[in-house]
Amino acid sequence: MRFAVLGAGAIGGYVGAALARGGADVTLIARGPHLRAIQDHGIRVLSERGDFSATPVATDSIEAAADADVVFLGLKANGLTEIAPRLGELLRPGAAIIAAQNGIPWWYFQNYDGPLAGLVLSSVDPGGVISATIGIESVIGCVIYCSTEIVAPGVIRHIEGTRFTIGEPDGVLSERCNDISQAFVAGGLKCPVERSLRDQIWLKLIGNAAFNPISALTGATLGQLGALPEMMTVLRAIMEECTDVATALGASLRISVDRRLEAGIEVGDHKTSMLQDREAGKPLELDCITGAVIEIADRLGIPVPHTRTVHACAKLLDLQSASAAASRIPAA
Repeated sequence: MRFAVLGAGAIGGYVGAALARGGADVTLIARGPHLRAIQDHGIRVLSERGDFSATPVATDSIEAAADADVVFLGLKANGLTEIAPRLGELLRPGAAIIAAQNGIPWWYFQNYDGPLAGLVLSSVDPGGVISATIGIESVIGCVIYCSTEIVAPGVIRHIEGTRFTIGEPDGVLSERCNDISQAFVAGGLKCPVERSLRDQIWLKLIGNAAFNPISALTGATLGQLGALPEMMTVLRAIMEECTDVATALGASLRISVDRRLEAGIEVGDHKTSMLQDREAGKPLELDCITGAVIEIADRLGIPVPHTRTVHACAKLLDLQSASAAASRIPAA
């Protein structure tokens, strides 16, 4: 089984290095100094579970995806629209795409028999571009419980978590999911295959919708968010709103809001991915998280005032950051 990792940054690079360590045929698709470092020296992972290195093939060409049996998408959700048409053209017949983005995935309402079946979310898939170019038959969903960061070009620090839960959108326990799971496990990762992946999507999302935008707005780590009782009240309210939306869609969450809140705070001195993006001057991955919750809630007539308020504040922060970055670009 040949893997291509499209977007071999912190998460994608870690997955690619682990797969290569397990003996899989892997090509990393990356860019910039990170790519050059991997090409020159391989990729190094620093982890309390044990440091390791790998030397997979690395390129900046998306054309490498054409030879893959499985393409792992390490891109942010807000980067998929631009790249989806070319990726859809390149995929070989029968190839699988592991969609590992945060939030509600573009395929959520496809192969789905619940409320809003067939809906294309404009917050996630503007104009339906992704849905029109990547067939649902190619998609394998993925929910990531893993935190990593690039500490230097070609060097990734694994902070915590190794679980990559996967599943078919229609809930079938497929042979290809089993084969992918075995490759991940051989590389030292956890990769359970779930029939009800949408439940897992919401379990992660209720935390991301609360923690991520507020951490970006305040600059606080997960542990610091728990220091103020008033903030805990706001976080809990967002999680409860998201749970209401999930329940209306038929999702079943296996732990309580209070436990989900506690688990996030217990991670401690860790910056969310959204805070890391803010500090790096990158666009915030808001639309697929809080934006999608709001869009679905509006369709179902469910009030989500706390989520809506935090989304608006974070959206404004994102716009201001983009404007400030544009003003620093020298004129040609």
